[in-house]
Amino acid sequence: MADDADGPVYYVISDLHIGGDDQLGDVGFLEELLAFLERLESIDEDAELIVNGDAFGLWEFTELEGLAKFDALLERYPDLFEQLRATGESLPITLLPGNHDHELAAYEEYVDRLAEYNVDLVQAESITRPVGDRTIWFEHGHQRDSNNRFEDFGNPYETPMGYFYNTQVTSRAGKLSDRGRYNWLKDVQAITPTERVPRWLLSKYFYREMNPVLRYASIPFLLLLNVSLVLAVLAGLDVAGVWTMPVDVVDALLDRLGLVGEAVHFLLVVNAAVAGLLILVGIPTSLIVRDVGETVDRFGIRETDLTVDPDEPYVEAAREVFADRPETAIFCYGHTHRPGVTAVEDRLLVNTGTWLKRLHRRNVVTGVLPAVFYPSYQLCVVRIAPDPDGVAVEFEAIEKSSPTAAELTRTERLLTLGREPNPELPDRRVVPRRVREATPETSD
Repeated sequence: MADDADGPVYYVISDLHIGGDDQLGDVGFLEELLAFLERLESIDEDAELIVNGDAFGLWEFTELEGLAKFDALLERYPDLFEQLRATGESLPITLLPGNHDHELAAYEEYVDRLAEYNVDLVQAESITRPVGDRTIWFEHGHQRDSNNRFEDFGNPYETPMGYFYNTQVTSRAGKLSDRGRYNWLKDVQAITPTERVPRWLLSKYFYREMNPVLRYASIPFLLLLNVSLVLAVLAGLDVAGVWTMPVDVVDALLDRLGLVGEAVHFLLVVNAAVAGLLILVGIPTSLIVRDVGETVDRFGIRETDLTVDPDEPYVEAAREVFADRPETAIFCYGHTHRPGVTAVEDRLLVNTGTWLKRLHRRNVVTGVLPAVFYPSYQLCVVRIAPDPDGVAVEFEAIEKSSPTAAELTRTERLLTLGREPNPELPDRRVVPRRVREATPETSD
């Protein structure tokens, strides 16, 4: 029998989302993807590349139907398909459909069209692969998400809830994105969970679309609003005779600062007056909003489960697969765009992440300014291979050639100084070999 450390190696990527209407067609990682595929041509090992769903954004093509979407991909990204052809001559490339490119499972013609570029399209929701004396379960993961699940997988006419969000929101954003002061609206597909979209829109309006004069005029007031709220409360206590404000001490301190002190004094006075009005108006308003919210909750109108749970559905799915198929060492999926490794009993649940831009919400260092959505890429490849101790899982980070911080304004960078995201990929993990039952000894 072959040693358990021998056997095929699997390179896994997912959630590229290549393609879509207008500005969605801009692939920010194309250079890195081509370099990775070219590198695979020269590897000296028995390997297979698995694209674990959502390679293409077919949902995001709203003005094309059927195979015309594939023609558009070929026209827009000829270098990508030629590189797939070249890489596929050196090692097998297997593609699973996801939810965004579900149409790949709906038309047999896609199998032949992709085969021309040495890509083996498997029109199924899951596949397995051997590794050592174990197996790996691959699926995109949309089937665990009620908003993107297909009851009749492969039916070109089935449209789950996620389809309508992408055609009505994401694709529309791609068509309108270049109308802004900066081409930012297309990044709506990078917002997860989707409940954060309204806050993201407010943030981008303030930092990108608002008239610069209004923005820079409002920033000092918003930065000092927290201080002013405190001063307004203290002033109210002073008027009520509960506490005496040390006005003389503050005035003396500000007088020493000259013109700067006079400017600060003016801002504090104006802000305190505004803060006082906000308190007077805010208290009854907050009570009304709270009461409305309680009423909405009683009627069950508010949705609280629109976004897929990032972990639990997949933990449960992995447990089911591990129970039905004891030889399975790894449950590998994508869909949620969150790279990670989770131990499920003595085996592993692996998420392959995304190559799309990711946006990380960061509150500003002070004041009541809108949060900043900091961009980053976390391009990664998962390598699953036999190991003398079992099955090894390693994440490789693909370095992004161009920095993403340049997409932020100076104001955004200044207000989030020291709060830049630094996402890290999981460390190497190993699933131990299967423990074989000892064969009973026979006696004479």
